[in-house]
Amino acid sequence: MSNASTKASMPAAAKTHKTPKKIKVSGVILVDKPQGMTSQQVVSKVKYLFKSPNHDSKKAGHTGTLDPMATGLLPICLGEATKFSHYQLDADKTYQATILLGSQTDTGDADGQIVAEKFIPQFDSKILENVAQQFLGAQQQIPPMYSALKKDGKKLYEYARAGIEIDRPSRDIIVKAIDLKAIDDHNIQLTVTCSKGTYVRVLAEDIAKVLGTLGHLTALRRLQVGDFSVDSAITLTDLEALAFDKRLAHLLAVDACIALDAVLVLTAEQCARVHMGQRLNVFEQLTEDLRNYISTAIEQQQNSDENGAAQQAIASEKEARKVAPLHEIAVDVRLIDEQGQFIGLGAVSLNGRLQPKKLIQL
Repeated sequence: MSNASTKASMPAAAKTHKTPKKIKVSGVILVDKPQGMTSQQVVSKVKYLFKSPNHDSKKAGHTGTLDPMATGLLPICLGEATKFSHYQLDADKTYQATILLGSQTDTGDADGQIVAEKFIPQFDSKILENVAQQFLGAQQQIPPMYSALKKDGKKLYEYARAGIEIDRPSRDIIVKAIDLKAIDDHNIQLTVTCSKGTYVRVLAEDIAKVLGTLGHLTALRRLQVGDFSVDSAITLTDLEALAFDKRLAHLLAVDACIALDAVLVLTAEQCARVHMGQRLNVFEQLTEDLRNYISTAIEQQQNSDENGAAQQAIASEKEARKVAPLHEIAVDVRLIDEQGQFIGLGAVSLNGRLQPKKLIQL
């Protein structure tokens, strides 16, 4: 019998049979990254571990690259949680590193080749404390050539491997806290909390220079990202050893990355409307606490430092805020339904206008 005749004789029900839709895995997993893996390799492994015949884990991404040599906290967002990963990309981060003094490598860490050596002067805890204070606060840093930043669509490390030096503009960073401790006559321990975009490799080189020598990283571990701590992270080995349902139990909520306390409760009808992209008037639903939150957030926005390269990308938005009446300036808030379920983010102003921004589809 031909294929055509076979198809023609199939019952209608069989023809319309559909494969059951897979459950989309959504949430945040805190991984303790091992040494030697790239951040993207860790993401690929996590996607594999959350994949099953009934589960779809294709959509995933990390919230800030760690070098292959580095270990420690790597938050990974899956599914709908990827919509909110930028909150952790922008968050402060804490690292602990070991700086080997006396030599410099082309990459700034132990993965590179030694390109220069220099005598190590004597130092003590007082000297290290004084050096640390010089690096506290706002400053500018030139990104290293061995980085994933792009120039004309090509990553800087690709130029570096070809022996090409590219001019890199300095970037604004902030060192929030820093501590230096002597390990021995050749090694010091650096613990630092810094703003996004800070290269600890470059910081280590600069510290060594202030000490009168050269240096590079031999160890780097990320301890904290925003409110996430490495103490709550799981290794890939331990995650793989778990049964699938136990892996799912390690997922944090879809909105775990969002650093916002303000909440606006919407009715079922309002939830349906915002999911269609409609703006709402929620003036009557603005509580006193929510109004105070919006007013404070607006004041902080207007008082924020507008200088430096980190602010250039939002200059036009801030310019618009200057001319807009205060009651029209919108602030991001969490949106939840009447059952307390998170449905996404919206921007609301004191005049009660709500604009849906990023909504989840579970």
